[in-house]
Amino acid sequence: MQPRAVSFPLRMVAQDVALALFVTVMQVQGTVAKVAIEGAPRPLADFGNLGYALLMVSGLALAVRRRWPVPVFVTTALASLVYYGLDFPDGPGWLGLFVALYTLTAYGDGRRSLVVAGVGTTVLAVWWLVAAADIEPRAAIGWVFFRIGASVMSAALGESVRSRRVIAAEAQARAELAERTREEEARARVDAERLRIAREVHDTVAHAIAIINVQSGVTAHVLDKRPEVAREALQAIEQTSSRALREMRAILGVLRDDTDGRVPYPGLEQIDELTAKARDAGLDIKLEQTSPAAPLPSAVGSAAYRILQESITNVIRHVGPTRVTVALHPGIDALEIRVTDEGRHARPAGDPAGPHLPAQQPTGTGSSAKPGRGILGMRERCQLLGGELEATPTPGGGFEVMARLPLAPTGSRL
Repeated sequence: MQPRAVSFPLRMVAQDVALALFVTVMQVQGTVAKVAIEGAPRPLADFGNLGYALLMVSGLALAVRRRWPVPVFVTTALASLVYYGLDFPDGPGWLGLFVALYTLTAYGDGRRSLVVAGVGTTVLAVWWLVAAADIEPRAAIGWVFFRIGASVMSAALGESVRSRRVIAAEAQARAELAERTREEEARARVDAERLRIAREVHDTVAHAIAIINVQSGVTAHVLDKRPEVAREALQAIEQTSSRALREMRAILGVLRDDTDGRVPYPGLEQIDELTAKARDAGLDIKLEQTSPAAPLPSAVGSAAYRILQESITNVIRHVGPTRVTVALHPGIDALEIRVTDEGRHARPAGDPAGPHLPAQQPTGTGSSAKPGRGILGMRERCQLLGGELEATPTPGGGFEVMARLPLAPTGSRL
């Protein structure tokens, strides 16, 4: 066992020094007093005051008992072996040994400390019994058994104190870990809520701005020549902006709601309104929808609506008026979504506004555009429910978004 490389406060060092002086005085003074009353077969002054030296060494060694518990125990044990082996008078010369045994098990490292204490106590017991084989009177041998029993009790008491300290430290560590875990979970929930709100804001604003952009372009081109078309475009702008404001209030209202009341988010029930707005923006939308056997989970319906909204927004923003096919096929275990546009060459027949609209430049996602934050947001929505999403160009110059949303979400992967 290695010496304990632990620094102790000055207060504890002072306590150990005081204890060492007290034990030393008690051992020497107590033994001298007993000898004065009962006498002794061998005086403490024999062998050059060796008896006094052994008593003092076993007491003063306690000054460093917490820093080096094993060497201190070995020192006091050897002093006891020599002291009683030379038949010095029996007195309170075992105090230092008992304190050293207690310190060994209380401040040691558990199993190895117990092994050292057990082996040392066994050696001491055998030696004490051998040294007391011819003790007179025979009743005095009771002190030998007292030393053995007190040694065992000292080691047991120290182990009990150490065990309690370890249990308390483990409980404190578990409490701190639980607190950190709660804080981390709270931060994760806050981050997830921020990400969800950011996606909702992005989808709502991007879709509304794309439609308003198209309708304002229509208004600018037909204002003088076809005021009735301009009026319809302005009405579409008003309705789109009004709906976007309502959705924004619903999203941001969560941040101000002290009761954590949630406003229902758009779902597939609003798909007809979504496609109607897209038609107003110039898209020729064909909707292929199969009725589900059972109502869809709200999380799946909301995610599907947002994926459709983002896909249609990308077509409006990056392609302009074209033909779009929206397919919704709820299966037994998943909802399959497909949004396919035919590209810029496929203008809806008889579209009066199409030829006058300025060309849309691909800046994010859509036909022949590189995947951007819109596709990333849709993919995140799918992954949150354990689904998957693919967005790829089609051979005819268009673009296709395919998503699969499990009806029983498997949990977040973020």
